[in-house]
Amino acid sequence: MKKKMMIFICLIFFMPLIVLAYSKEVILGGETLGIEIKNDGVLIVGFYKVNGNYINQQLKIGDKIKEIAGKKVNDVNQMVELIDKNMKDSKVIVLISRDNKEFETKLELSNFNGTYRTGLYVKGDITGIGTLTYIDPQTNIYGALGHVINESKTNRKIEVKEGFTYKSKVTSFIRSSDGNPGSKNADINYKNLFGTLEKNTNYGIFGKVTADYEKRSKIDVGSIDDVSLGEAYVYTTNLANEVAKYKINILNINKKSNDKNYYFEVVDDELLKMSGGIVQGMSGSPIIQNNKIIGAVTRVLIDDVKKGYGINIVTMLEEGER
Repeated sequence: MKKKMMIFICLIFFMPLIVLAYSKEVILGGETLGIEIKNDGVLIVGFYKVNGNYINQQLKIGDKIKEIAGKKVNDVNQMVELIDKNMKDSKVIVLISRDNKEFETKLELSNFNGTYRTGLYVKGDITGIGTLTYIDPQTNIYGALGHVINESKTNRKIEVKEGFTYKSKVTSFIRSSDGNPGSKNADINYKNLFGTLEKNTNYGIFGKVTADYEKRSKIDVGSIDDVSLGEAYVYTTNLANEVAKYKINILNINKKSNDKNYYFEVVDDELLKMSGGIVQGMSGSPIIQNNKIIGAVTRVLIDDVKKGYGINIVTMLEEGER
């Protein structure tokens, strides 16, 4: 009995520990980024009738077409080409990914006015905008958004095969109003790469910066224990394409939540005039209190668009290091 006890204790003692050592200083974000994610396969987002009928009912919204006739599918145009080349008797063999499992099935094609149709709405690459939260100057890792990117129609997490972020120019705001959150609109400069996009997680998107940022100043990282109720600031890009700070009030602090750590209200008249409150595209805007970065904007309350939630910065930093 004693020998077994000793062996067990030694096994625990020598197990490797994973230590997440995030930097105590980071470079402050606030810039609007263009986001491009190349999906791993082609995503099925809906169905339509062909000749009055729905076909391919063995498939589901959220399925991914990964191969056609044994050849990998990277985008919608390639999918169409492979179907045309490999169709036999109005069918083609496809490899489907569903809930992390793969299976083969025959995709039925229906002739409509001389054109073969699948009855599927599909989507390839995902594009959008968000806000940079921080850059870690020691590792070149950046974090943005503070939340996961889901496909809008299926509400499923987008798996990153390959991704990039780009510098962007804000063009307008659609102002938020209670019951109708607005948006920040921007032109993405695909010739001006900011960095790679390597991870899409519940706590934000992360990658490596390739753009120059050496001349930018650093800011201390604050833990959730440093945060107090009351005055704080969000940093985000305005219509002049400048990162500006806007006053908020932190109304509640939740140390137990994974991603809703700060409940806050926008009280800055200039931001309210420009955006009406929190808007889509503002996710990732860093939150600063007492000259420390403490988190990032992640959510807006639909019924009260002046209020929203923020995630603790340490959570993002640790996720970026994993």
